[in-house]
Formats: sequence, C-alpha cells, structure tokens
Amino acid sequence: MPSTPLPPKESNLFKRILKCYEQKQYKNGLKFCKMILSNPKFAEHGETLAMKGLTLNCLGKKEEAYEFVRRGLRNDVKSHVCWHVYGLLQRSDKKYDEAIKCYRNALKLDKDNLQILRDLSLLQIQMRDLEGYRETRYQLLQLRPTQRASWIGYAIAYHLLKDYDMALKLLEEFRKTQQIPPNKIDYEYSELLLYQNQVMREADLFQESLEHVETYERQICDKLMINEIKGEMLLKLGRLKEASEIYKELIDRNSENWHYYEGLEKALQARTLEQRLEVYEGISRQHPRAVSPRRLPLNFVTGEKFRELMDKFLRVHFSKGCPPLFTTLKSLYYNTEKVSTIQELVTGYEMSLKTCDLFSPYENGEREPPTTLLWVRYFLAQHFDKLGQFSLALDYINSAIASTPTLIELFYLKAKIYKHVGNVKEAAKWMDEAQSLDTADRFINSKCAKYMLRANMVKDAEEMCSKFTREGTSAMENLNEMQCMWFQTECALAFQRLGRYGDALKKCHEVERVSSTFLR
Repeated sequence: MPSTPLPPKESNLFKRILKCYEQKQYKNGLKFCKMILSNPKFAEHGETLAMKGLTLNCLGKKEEAYEFVRRGLRNDVKSHVCWHVYGLLQRSDKKYDEAIKCYRNALKLDKDNLQILRDLSLLQIQMRDLEGYRETRYQLLQLRPTQRASWIGYAIAYHLLKDYDMALKLLEEFRKTQQIPPNKIDYEYSELLLYQNQVMREADLFQESLEHVETYERQICDKLMINEIKGEMLLKLGRLKEASEIYKELIDRNSENWHYYEGLEKALQARTLEQRLEVYEGISRQHPRAVSPRRLPLNFVTGEKFRELMDKFLRVHFSKGCPPLFTTLKSLYYNTEKVSTIQELVTGYEMSLKTCDLFSPYENGEREPPTTLLWVRYFLAQHFDKLGQFSLALDYINSAIASTPTLIELFYLKAKIYKHVGNVKEAAKWMDEAQSLDTADRFINSKCAKYMLRANMVKDAEEMCSKFTREGTSAMENLNEMQCMWFQTECALAFQRLGRYGDALKKCHEVERVSSTFLR
C-alpha cells in the first residue's frame, strides 16, 4: 500500500536525506531518517525506510540494509524511489540482472526519471546488453536533446552495435549544432571530431576519413594524431609517395617510435633485405643519436650481417654506459643463433677489456674507461640469468660489485638472480643492500619491502615501508588506507606461508573490500 505523502516539514527532511547520501554524510542521513520515522504517522513511510536501508548499506550493514529496503518496498510498492534504491542495493552486490529488473520497475512508475535511466544505461553496457543500451540512450536523448552527453551516448550505442552509418549520421547532426568559431581552440569539439574520424576508420571509409581530417585540421588540437591518421589512410588508399612523406615527418618528430618505421617500410615498399637496410641507414645518418634505426634491423638481419650490426650497436652502448641495454635486446632471445652471437661478442669484449682496455686486442685506438668493463659484466650477468645459468650470472655480477661497490643497479640485479635461483632470503638481503645505498628512492624501497615479504619477513617489510608512510600511524594501517594492493596481497601470501591463517584472511578481506569499491 502506498505511503502517506509527507507534509512540508518531513518533505524537507527527506530532501536532506538525499543530499546527505549524495555527499556521503551517512551518519547525518540516518539522523534525518530517524526524525521522520520517529513520528508515529510516518513510522512505515516506504521511501524513508528505503533510504535508511541504502545509507546503512554504505556503512557496511548489509543485512539491516536489505531488511529496511524490503520493508520500504512492501509499504510502498508503487514508489519509483523504493524500486530505484532496491536496484542500487542489488548493484552493490553485483547482482546486475536483478538490479536491471528493479530499474525497469522504477521506470514503469516514472518513465522520464533521468537518474534511473542513466543508472540503467550503465548496467546495460556492463552486461553488454547493447540493444537495451541503445533504447535507454534514445530515451535520454529525447528528454535532454540539448546535452552533448545525450548525443554522444546514443551514437556510441550504434558504434558498439557496428551500425557505423547511423553512428556517423548522429555525430554529424550533433556536430552541425556546435557553433565553434574557426580560429577558437575547443578541446571537446576537437575530441568529437577525432571520435567521428575513428568511427570512419573502423567502417573502412578511408577516403572519407582522410577528407574529414583535412577539412577540420585547424579545429583538431592533436596535431600528431592528424599526421598519424593521414599516414595510415594514405597507406590504405595506396598513395604511397604521400604516405612516405608523412611518415618521414613523423620520424623527424619522434625517431624512437617503431610504428612509424613500419609505416615507412610499407610506403617505400622495401621488401628485400638490402632495401630495408637502406631505409634504416638513411634515417640513422639523419638522426645519429636515435637508437631505433640501429636497433630495428637487428630483428630481421641474420648471419654475418647480424654480427656486424650487433658489434657496432653493443660497442656504442657499452662505451657510453647504458643500463637498460639488455632490456632493449631481450626480444631477440627467442633466436638461439642470435643469442650465441651476442654471447660470443660480449664475452670477447670482457676478456679483451680486462687485459688491454680495448674491445678487441687486435685493434688500435682510444682506450675504454673502466666503466665500460663494468657495464659489460652487468650485461653478461643479465644474459646468463636469462639463460638460467645462475652460477655464471653471479660470477659476473660479483666481479662488477668488486670493482664498483656503490652502484645500486648491481645489487638490485644480484637480488634478482637469487630470486630466480629460489633463495628468497638471500634475495631480500641483497635488495636491502641496494636500498641502503639510496634511502630516498621510493621504487627501490618498495622492491625491498616486496622481497622481504617473499622471504616471510613481514615485520622488516613494514619497517621498510614506514620510511615513506605518514608519521603518527603504523605503516600497515597507512598502506591499507592508501589502498596499496601489492603490499596487502604479498602480506596475505606471507602469512599463509607462515601458517598464520587468521592474519592472512584478514588481509584478504581488506583486499576484497578495496576491490569491491572499484567495481561498484
């Protein structure tokens, strides 16, 4: 049976309940609920009971929340507010199908309620009910035809349904309504144009996409994206000469983007090994400091040519000292022939640098500084670690540490090698050594804490993290407050290994609670 309509005083209190819920002032909201429900005339007021339940749910009192919301719904089954609240409750428990049913019931009672329609559309997209999403977005467009979100949302529905023609018609109709002066910078309008162009590209309308981006070039703020679209579309349309010019411009702008080189190769129709090498050599001459035009040929050359190019590449990087060199070459390690060539070259450098400070004993030239040998050994330690030859990896890293005992990267790598061996205690010890060399580095601090947790040293890990957490509260509490998930999960696993299952479960609950807030 429907609730009695609230008089002005109680009606104002109910509005304050809604405001408190929106502003997350849940305790104040409960006080106002109590003020209405304490009046015998409104003790069973359905909408107030429902809002009390919703507020209790936000405070974690789920059972009480369901009890109040169901009671409110029984007392006022014809209230769209009660059905909407019941839907919100179901959604918080991830019962999306049930929540959708509740929203639909609410819309039967108030078909033009914007908030219910928005909530329904969000759940429909979550459940991939694209047809339903399109219908809901159409209703929102009818109710708010002047809002940008209404048009874009309806166009997105057709885009997701792969009805590109309709999506483009809607976007174009909406674009025509935007009064933007030609020389004015409007970022939202620019993003609308780029989205329109994206739909064209997905619909394989290559000519239209190119014409569109050329027409509205001045209104689009992202000039890099304009050139990327032009290059891609010219390539698709077979206008190779124009495409090559665009990709050369893009490489001049960013000579380290691998996609630009791929586009340039296609535009120049470089198919043979010689043609491809010629492309990269030309760019390398124009951009002598760029790494990519010297690195990319290593992917496709083999044999003696690979040895020659790899020799040049390695010497330059070892001489100037490049810690991430191994990471740059790691993708080549699928090819055993290339791996053996790299190993042969670098072990040769190590032997020669030890004796004569040159990369090869058979050459004359300027002697290499001691740091070159250091980076060669650092590379060899990573190389043998990757191949699973841990004793050799440790020999090389120990030699590097003996020569330079103040470099963090060396201790970090030694800890990593011990981790791969399976000796987590030793790994944590060496990571702690690395951390002690730079106590102001948050990254190495976090790594050290993680290694300690892997070694079941929970207390030590907490003390390590306390260097960067808020003073006055324990590190564990502060990390939980900051929703530091990696720490919580590693803690749970450490407690499990130690047989402290209660503590492990407590950590799991903390992780689950944080995760549930992400998924609401």
